[in-house]
Amino acid sequence: MSARLGEVFERCRAEGRAALVGYLTAGDPNPEQSRALLLALASRCDVLEIGMPFSDPMADGPVIEAASVRALAAGTHIADVFEHCRAVRQANPDLGIVLMGYANIPYAMGFDLFASRAAEAGVDGVLIVDIPPEEGGICDASFRQHGLDRILLLSPTSTDERIRLACDAGSGFIYYVSLTGITGADMGDITGIRNKVAHIQSMAGGMPVCVGFGIKTPEQASQVASFADGVVVGSHFVSQVAANSDAAAALAALSASADAMRAATARETAV
Repeated sequence: MSARLGEVFERCRAEGRAALVGYLTAGDPNPEQSRALLLALASRCDVLEIGMPFSDPMADGPVIEAASVRALAAGTHIADVFEHCRAVRQANPDLGIVLMGYANIPYAMGFDLFASRAAEAGVDGVLIVDIPPEEGGICDASFRQHGLDRILLLSPTSTDERIRLACDAGSGFIYYVSLTGITGADMGDITGIRNKVAHIQSMAGGMPVCVGFGIKTPEQASQVASFADGVVVGSHFVSQVAANSDAAAALAALSASADAMRAATARETAV
């Protein structure tokens, strides 16, 4: 695990809360406004996932897919994504930063160059949705060389064999997908999620386990915070941008939503 991500989760544990992992798509609704939104969310989160806009985001629901469409239509390129990462890092030296997206982008760029540019911009880890651990040979060495964690996904259908593989091949944290579906769908049964997360934690050797997909309310965040190491909120935050065409209104709505989610991560208030 990168030193910075490790410190993030240690700090959150010491403060008696789960880490808040927030997601926004870089360049949405345009590169200039996106930077202000990312900076606002970064100041309220422990880990910021910055989405690399892509034309065919197969694991994402309509909210995040639309964000990618807006970002690409506004002319967002991977160079803009790295510049956003750099600006966020400069303003938040202790924040965890994770780039999230699909393999086409680093593959087309070249994994070595991609990893080098990401590390230079202050990124701590990378989550490539469509490179499973079995295919990690195309990127793992490049990521390790540049000190980047490779964050892997597990789901409700993951077997013990696959859990062990993800825990052995991944680093930084495990991202547990709370449902068998796309981003933004309704969160699954909380008891089932709690039990699966506990099982993964028992096999993870201390690596943090964060839960995402479907967390839309502070009440849901509070429930997840009572047992997970981190609470991932993505579509809900992106929807605050989509619902407000005025830049100031979007910034205010996102900030208020993030403040509420951050408050819900305190374990003494979790239900």
